[in-house]
Amino acid sequence: MGKGDRKTRRGKIYAGSFGKSRPKDPAKKKREAAKKGTRK
Repeated sequence: MGKGDRKTRRGKIYAGSFGKSRPKDPAKKKREAAKKGTRK
């Protein structure tokens, strides 16, 4: 748990990778949800 753990956000920042815990564009997810109209 920390910089060496690639499953955590901090670990992904340290490793320079992206995934579930660190999406490349967090605003994109909100835009797509708004477009689909899934929120009530």
